[in-house]
Amino acid sequence: MSRYTGPRLRVMRALGVNLPGLSGKSIDKNPHPPGQHGPTARRKLSLYAERLREKQKLRFHYGLTERQMRIIAERAARAPQSTALIFVRLLELRLDNVLFRAGFARTNGASRQLVRHGHVTVNGHVLDIPSARLRRGDLLAIRPSGHKAVRLQQAKGEALARPDWIDVDNEALTARVTGIPDEAAVPFPIDMRLVVEFYS
Repeated sequence: MSRYTGPRLRVMRALGVNLPGLSGKSIDKNPHPPGQHGPTARRKLSLYAERLREKQKLRFHYGLTERQMRIIAERAARAPQSTALIFVRLLELRLDNVLFRAGFARTNGASRQLVRHGHVTVNGHVLDIPSARLRRGDLLAIRPSGHKAVRLQQAKGEALARPDWIDVDNEALTARVTGIPDEAAVPFPIDMRLVVEFYS
């Protein structure tokens, strides 16, 4: 399945949660599912539907394809630590997501575009692969060619609260990974147990 490019608010309303990585907008005014029966429908979800919904939250927030999600799930399942913890770390430490969480882009899609256009360096080297995994101590910087784009992104709206495992310098437009994210790093309500069960 290819990357989703359709209506973003519709997806968030269907899932019943704000996904900051998908859109800078909010569903607070219309929190019910889309469609004419959205405000009144009260359908009980099956066990499979509950797990699918939690998985879809992650997939749309991080902007991944189903194949990418399965690869991450398999990698997390092979790790000796908690599968849910490793799953979150593999998602949060992607280059495009760290750029987004540092406040240099409004969404994961916007940060992916900055990376693909060659505006980002990691430890002094240009890296144009959004899925590249960063490690503790890595220094991410915006090249001069991308300063205008990042300033525009920052001016468009209020940035998501920065996590404590990223140290950001707004003047120099640099960010250093100073720690390792935990299961609470995902910036919206999620039950990782159900996600792991979906892929198991």
